Amino acid sequence: MLKYVLAGTTALAIAGASLAYAQQPGADAPRRGPQWKAEDITAMGDARIAALKAGLKLTPDQEKNWPAVETAMRDLAKQRSERFAARASAEKPKDPIERLGLRGETMQERGTALKKLADAAGPLYKSLDASQKRRFMVLARLDVREGMMRHHGWRHHHRGGQGPGERGPMAPEGGPRAQ
Repeated sequence: MLKYVLAGTTALAIAGASLAYAQQPGADAPRRGPQWKAEDITAMGDARIAALKAGLKLTPDQEKNWPAVETAMRDLAKQRSERFAARASAEKPKDPIERLGLRGETMQERGTALKKLADAAGPLYKSLDASQKRRFMVLARLDVREGMMRHHGWRHHHRGGQGPGERGPMAPEGGPRAQ
């Protein structure tokens, strides 16, 4: 009798665990992070702009080029915040061609804003010294993909398989590839 009770309890435990596991989201399920609001995105954008300016330690001559850069960055952040708010309140079109068209419009708007930022940042960037340029790349997050590739090991796989210490196409000038 004890064998039957033990076997039944074991079977129920295995079945219960299987059901609980089946209800867990899989690896392909979308991740749920913090629920950001438009004002959160705006605040983070403002913080990034302030951090960039503080980190660059601009000279008085360089300061003259800052207002155009700041305006372009704020416009880009505002556009992102508005896009986020619109996406949260709008229903996604069911027609894939309509979604594709909307995505194209969004990309055009973002491209225009990025071009404006590049035009505004050009004169400032040219006036920076080497250490300011390094800080600019990190603080403006212009090297995000490079950092992600290095962090996830994609660099080695996608850049011809150079080993540590070998210079690859994405290695910094004048030295071995950073790992």
